[in-house]
Amino acid sequence: MTERKPPGVDFESWVDKQIRDAEARGEFEQLAGVGKPLPREVESTYDELWWVKRKMAREGFSVPPALALRKEAEDALEAALAAPSERIVRKVLTEINAKISEMMFKPPPGPPLGKKPYDVEDVVRQWRERRAAAGRSDA
Repeated sequence: MTERKPPGVDFESWVDKQIRDAEARGEFEQLAGVGKPLPREVESTYDELWWVKRKMAREGFSVPPALALRKEAEDALEAALAAPSERIVRKVLTEINAKISEMMFKPPPGPPLGKKPYDVEDVVRQWRERRAAAGRSDA
């Protein structure tokens, strides 16, 4: 459909004609997924970038390691702050700090990480304050 719409022709009727001509040539007969339902997402939460993720997976792209670790670090911090015990807070932070330190000293190709290891004592202090505010006992 590289031809231009002729002047004076209604846009809708011109598009309809293009579609009818393509159907007559059989251009819609061998489309992938014809007659099949649209795939449903496994996740129940809506993700605005679902189509980007699906295209990346289809074309064999992956998230750069630094961006993946950045997301993992943010998730680890959330998990540490919601942990049921101080021992688990320290364990989660120690594991993610090791990964962050490794990437800081051996950066992979791609964008920079933009993260530094978490201050374990500072996060433990925040964790204690949140527990105290919620009225739970310190474990």
